[in-house]
Order: sequence, then structure tokens, then C-alpha cells
Amino acid sequence: MAERGSKRTITGIVVSDKMDKTIVVRAERLVKHPVFHKFMRRHVRYKAHDEENACSVGDKVLIVESRPLSREKRWRMQEILEKAK
Repeated sequence: MAERGSKRTITGIVVSDKMDKTIVVRAERLVKHPVFHKFMRRHVRYKAHDEENACSVGDKVLIVESRPLSREKRWRMQEILEKAK
């Protein structure tokens, strides 16, 4: 169980930065197939707040859970882990 007051963090790749102060981050995870027992890639897209518009497409970022900032934004970009080439 998570500690009280701790926020979830997710690492992902920026797939869109076309909106103002908003990025779209794609996070992947591996899931085992129930019958064939092979690992499959599953992904989810999160909209995250980027106050300085510092991110660009391809950057690896760390996002943190936050209060609702708009209709679909519930995450904030905490730091850029790796810049795109």
C-alpha cells in the first residue's frame, strides 16, 4: 500500500507537444498473455502540464500525479530525464 501523501510517478516518452503548456506522454508496460504466456506491450497516453514548454517530441520525462488541471490533465511534468536527439 502506498504511503499517505505520496504521489504516483510514471516515466514515458513525449509523443506530442503541440498544445500550449501541455504534453502528451506515452507510458509502456509489459503484460503477460493469459494463455500463451508471452509478454505483450501495452501503452497508455497521459496529458501532462509543462509550465515552461520545455519538452519536445521524443524526450523521456517523469510525470507526477496532481489535482485536475483541466478536463483531461491530471499529471504534471516533473523533470526531463533524457532529451531527444
